[in-house]
Amino acid sequence: MPSRASLAALLNDPDVASAVTGRLRGAGSGVGNDTLRHWLYDAIRANVPELQLAVLRFVPTLAGLYMCCAVSWKLLVGFEAVLLALYAHAAAQRGGTGKAETVSLLNLANPSPYHDTKVPPKAKPAELDIAVLSPPLEPHSIMRATRRACIAGAILELYQGKLSLMPISSKMDFSEFCPRLPPATDAIAVVEKWRRVPLSWELFQPVVRIVAHCLLGPSRSDELKAQVARAAECLYWRATETMDAPALLATRSLMRLSQMVEEPIPEPSFSSAIENMAELGP
Repeated sequence: MPSRASLAALLNDPDVASAVTGRLRGAGSGVGNDTLRHWLYDAIRANVPELQLAVLRFVPTLAGLYMCCAVSWKLLVGFEAVLLALYAHAAAQRGGTGKAETVSLLNLANPSPYHDTKVPPKAKPAELDIAVLSPPLEPHSIMRATRRACIAGAILELYQGKLSLMPISSKMDFSEFCPRLPPATDAIAVVEKWRRVPLSWELFQPVVRIVAHCLLGPSRSDELKAQVARAAECLYWRATETMDAPALLATRSLMRLSQMVEEPIPEPSFSSAIENMAELGP
């Protein structure tokens, strides 16, 4: 068994990443007897965190390739086995029950403790509103077409949880395979339209969170921020097709954040303040 240091090195090794990504994008990738598929499947099922993290590094390529192939009705059994193993791992990370991830929101019907109210408060305060960040993960042994987006979304949420540990190259792969719509003026828009991944809400939420993390994260890569900003713009145009209000609001906010990243606020200068203080001195 390799040492944990060597396993951890797999995550950031550019040669390994290039070789694995090239194999995944190859013509014979994803078939049932693919040796790389067997390695990925066994690695994610192994109880070795460093090895599982190395597999998560290739989630953008795996999920992107599979979803694009699913649109063209070219289903790959090998990819399905790996994705189902990742889905089972995501359910196990939630305590083995796959329960929903929720957050409590303040109910504005309750009186504020910082302000006096003219109307006497009710005897029983209103309950907190519960927002569902991620739906429950039901067990799945096969990849059904009706649950494909839900399974891919849960895997992307698992990837998002480890995003701070992922190398820049993995985030670049994600922005490349991010579901997008070319502009109407693009010459290849009509040709590429059939290859677009159906952007359901289960898949849309983790995609937006990952894009936002890449935009506002600590990475100093200008190339990454430029490519992710392009992905945010494409997501916005995808949302305009469906006219989904929450999707439009989220993607429009992403676009404005990307503009703020391109034009950062200058740091304040204290030289003039020091000069003014000197003039006020005795």
